[in-house]
Amino acid sequence: MKRMKILGLFATLGFIVGIAANAAYHEVFPSLLQFYPVILQAEWVLSGLVGAVLATIMVVVWAYLSPSKAN
Repeated sequence: MKRMKILGLFATLGFIVGIAANAAYHEVFPSLLQFYPVILQAEWVLSGLVGAVLATIMVVVWAYLSPSKAN
């Protein structure tokens, strides 16, 4: 039960971060793209973002599938 609460908390935090990312994409990203067009269009930046998302997914799956310790 504790694990589901923690996963629910992370899902809620992810939802809030997603809303903030959407707002940043529409408001901040165009300005950043004007100032730093080469860096933000670089393949390594996109690869890093995808890697971060995949690592987070793997940790969530690992935490969900690992056996819980009964006290």
